[in-house]
Amino acid sequence: MAVVIDTVKQPRPRHPEKQNRPETPILRKPEWLRVKAPGSAGYNATRDIVKGHGLVTVCEEAACPNIGECWSKSHATMMIMGEVCTRACAFCNVATGKPGALDPTEPARVADAVAKMGLKHVVITSVDRDDLADGGAAHFAAVVHAIRAASPGTTVEILTPDFLRKPVSGVFELIDSRPDVFNHNLETVPRLYLPIRPGARYYNSLRLLERVKERDPQQFTKSGIMVGLGEAKEEVMQVMDDMRSAGVDFITIGQYLQPTRKHAPIDRFVHPDEFKAYEEIARAKGFLMVSASPLTRSSHHAGEDFARLQAARREREAAA
Repeated sequence: MAVVIDTVKQPRPRHPEKQNRPETPILRKPEWLRVKAPGSAGYNATRDIVKGHGLVTVCEEAACPNIGECWSKSHATMMIMGEVCTRACAFCNVATGKPGALDPTEPARVADAVAKMGLKHVVITSVDRDDLADGGAAHFAAVVHAIRAASPGTTVEILTPDFLRKPVSGVFELIDSRPDVFNHNLETVPRLYLPIRPGARYYNSLRLLERVKERDPQQFTKSGIMVGLGEAKEEVMQVMDDMRSAGVDFITIGQYLQPTRKHAPIDRFVHPDEFKAYEEIARAKGFLMVSASPLTRSSHHAGEDFARLQAARREREAAA
């Protein structure tokens, strides 16, 4: 009798917590959500710099539909603190599991890549690191400081975790690193947090944004939500009001896209006309900047939007 021993190591599932969930069909995208496949010379150059520095980008990990456009313009959103998240959000394509130790060389590598790419504006985001005492706030701050030193002309936007149940001193250290834009996404309406964002708490996220303004009123704050998850229009407008109460300057609203059959299903594709209506409502509520479209993402056109954000503040201050 022959005994066959399988020595091929099976790859670990990207989303182990979702393996036992029922599959749901992925809806066919409407015309307004179609994008060209990446492959330009600019895209390849950005990819080479990212890979050459051993960096992780949320563009790849979250399967962003805008990666071809952004990378062709040398715009890449760096994802720090590894590529494995301690959370298991139902909408997110970033891998879930137990992360490795922080890499002390990462701030310098990120800063060097930013300088070599000649970025005028850079977005730095991260996975959730609930395993760390401060949620990674100090490491985030170190990255901001390293970019300032290596590329002083670059403006820095951070897209952070919520630092749930972490010492507020770490959040203050990050605010005090003086990023130009402090972004934290609320992601969806409060009613959908349990099925969509179970590891987070809506009012904790809102409080984080509020703390930024309390500690540094001149620091721009930004937040975003997805639509198409089953939310009602009135709930979206309430989130807008909550953001404005917390002093948020810039709101982004985009279409949720289902990464796999195991992720939260799309309730519907929101028509571009509805996004236009949301934009008009948000501007009427007092946001300095609004980006609302099917393909809107937190860091899409971030550099151009930052310039508009500065101009909008100057215009409002002049009119006051």
